[in-house]
Amino acid sequence: MSQGKPEKPETKQQEPLKYGDVFNVTGELADQPIAPQDAAMMQSAETMVFGQTQKGGLASVMQAAATKNERAGLVGHDDTTKVAGDEGVTVAETKVPGRRIITESVAGQILGRYVEPVPVTAAAVGGIDVEEAPITIGEALAATAHTAGEKPVEQSDTSAIQAAEVRATGSSVIIPGGLAATAQSAASANEGLAQDVDKI
Repeated sequence: MSQGKPEKPETKQQEPLKYGDVFNVTGELADQPIAPQDAAMMQSAETMVFGQTQKGGLASVMQAAATKNERAGLVGHDDTTKVAGDEGVTVAETKVPGRRIITESVAGQILGRYVEPVPVTAAAVGGIDVEEAPITIGEALAATAHTAGEKPVEQSDTSAIQAAEVRATGSSVIIPGGLAATAQSAASANEGLAQDVDKI
């Protein structure tokens, strides 16, 4: 009796973890694998804003996906996604009364947005700092309507609404389909339009 070599099970070609698998992104970015140098750029950007990489934050998620892709031999250690390399990785901070909004993006697409409460103080009165009450959602909407009138929705309007919505709900997560998310969609749509007549 001759024993033949045992047959190896068929191995399926493994796909790398792509941005679209992990984040709510579209277009060319969604089809790109998360590369180690993309994660390194996000870590660097987070460190510049927060003072350190956030535990469980976006950079950590990207690093885990990039490490998995690298260990599977699907990307190299020094690889950078073309879109991320060309268009960049950003962590932006927007301050509104009582809140700090952090937006993390790759190639102009938002991967995550976080809202942190911060103490609010008015100008010193007689050498004493006076603490202001945080803005309510009604106040934010009234201020936006009063100052904006018939003007297009802008990112500054969105930030104020998001901060007020977070305060009202007590959750640091922007509610999908909520007022802040709707305002963000309008502001994002307006960014690409040249004439105010076409803007939301």
